Amino acid sequence: MFDTFNGLPVHPLVVHAVVVLLPLAIAGTLAISFVPRWRLRYGPLVVAAAFFATVLIPVATSSGESLEEKVGDPGEHAELGDQLIWFAVPLLLFVAALVWLEWRASKRPERSTEAPARSRGLLKAVVALSVVASLAAGVQVFRVGDSGARAAWGDSSSQADR
Repeated sequence: MFDTFNGLPVHPLVVHAVVVLLPLAIAGTLAISFVPRWRLRYGPLVVAAAFFATVLIPVATSSGESLEEKVGDPGEHAELGDQLIWFAVPLLLFVAALVWLEWRASKRPERSTEAPARSRGLLKAVVALSVVASLAAGVQVFRVGDSGARAAWGDSSSQADR
């Protein structure tokens, strides 16, 4: 199913979408984590980028398996690519929770002092988890991309350096 599109392998086409959207979601999550006034305005865009990147990761891994049958084993790249979803899902969940909590807080009238204090504590925890998830996903995206570039270009780039 995820083999070719218009005669081209699907894997590099989909991977480029993930490579753009997931780092955008990571950068956006970090931005709205540290600049609260941006959460309501830009938060939905960040959630959308994280969502589409997360949805495309299984397409990238499946198409990568189809490509592997034609060009051979990419080594560590395939294993790292399979792990990426486990970094993208927490990022998506935490940034969605961050935006939802901010939206909910913006709709709540300030009547009770106890509820907002509890909400602020929860919000701080979600911000911290969002930052950790962003950094972890960023490291994993780099590892997957680096191993993929080495798998695709390792031999030819080392020969060009000579």
